[in-house]
Amino acid sequence: MRTRIKVCCISSVEEARMAIAAGASALGFVAEMPSGPGVIADDRIAEIAGAVPPPVSRFLLTSRTAPADVVAHVAACRVDTVQLVDAVPVDTYAALRRELPHVRIVQVLHVEGSDAVAQARAVAPLVDAILLDSGRPWAALRELGGTGRVHDWAISRDVVTAVAGTPVFLAGGLGPDNVGAAIRMVRPFGIDLCSGVRIGTRLDAAALARLVARVGAADAGLGDAAIESCRSALECRR
Repeated sequence: MRTRIKVCCISSVEEARMAIAAGASALGFVAEMPSGPGVIADDRIAEIAGAVPPPVSRFLLTSRTAPADVVAHVAACRVDTVQLVDAVPVDTYAALRRELPHVRIVQVLHVEGSDAVAQARAVAPLVDAILLDSGRPWAALRELGGTGRVHDWAISRDVVTAVAGTPVFLAGGLGPDNVGAAIRMVRPFGIDLCSGVRIGTRLDAAALARLVARVGAADAGLGDAAIESCRSALECRR
């Protein structure tokens, strides 16, 4: 399976085009947050999202939690996917389904311990995908993403297993140097990154190209492993 690549913190039409040309299947736009990089105004998100051709997905990262506020935010930014970076009331999911039936819902879970597995099981039936990140929602200055920190991939791997059938994106400190190891260990549906392919705040074409190449190499390795596993299973039955 090809690992999807989501490039986050997109801040201009030029960055969007660069990410798409490199092979990104999704782009992330960061709206108002209590902390973290990449925040841009809602009208700018709508402008950039309008320039993104299908089938590339357009993710709005929103920190809003009240159902009506999330619905209004998605409508204003004209995206096809909403990434809920904070915990939300359960009725938020139903409101989004009702008011925005064509918008996909992605819930972020911040992996701080093994309880993330139970959280994932609970939310999986309500969303289209889960994204595992390394924020600290409980901190005095709340962190809801964009920390550049790597969390415990063993827990992320357990989440992928626990919610089989629900796509899981892996985020948190990913870049060209560690993305292959992350894919081999976690086997996520997709990876999500921001600072790992930037020089300062600028999206870097060379770093992005290295990352895409290493994702492809990791995917090829997983394919070989799967083939060998099947061969071993067949041999054991003989």
